[in-house]
Amino acid sequence: MSDTPESNQPNVQFLGQQSPLPSSPEEAVLDYVPNPRPGSLYLTRFAAPEFTSLCPVTGQPDFAHLVIDYAPGDTIVESKSLKLFLGSFRNHNGFHEDVTVGIGQRLADEMKPRWLRIGGYWYPRGGIPIDVFWQTGAPPEGLWVPDQGVQGYRGRG
Repeated sequence: MSDTPESNQPNVQFLGQQSPLPSSPEEAVLDYVPNPRPGSLYLTRFAAPEFTSLCPVTGQPDFAHLVIDYAPGDTIVESKSLKLFLGSFRNHNGFHEDVTVGIGQRLADEMKPRWLRIGGYWYPRGGIPIDVFWQTGAPPEGLWVPDQGVQGYRGRG
């Protein structure tokens, strides 16, 4: 789509087109579009229950349930570009902490939301589940911030 007088639609790279999975997070392009409710205080949530990256030590896949919450500023992230960005981690080596915080920081740096938090609920590796949390600061006053809704790992118990 283009941003022309005939069309008030945003210019986004991936919308309505087949898009290959980027080979790395660095090559992934995140598209942002104007916030349809500028000035309104609201929360947007993305959940990625089947997120995958690679262990930098063993090269084996690591799995996580990611939850990204943000209060938009002037822009919102286009969901297909976010999906492709998250998918680009399938062949990326990174520790849980680096991957989780890096995703949050990239979104915060580029999108400039009023507030953002990410929870990375990683499945056990070596018998130890690792949960990683990062946020840009305190949420804005008056923003309803629900629990992320991901149960702590309980194993077979």
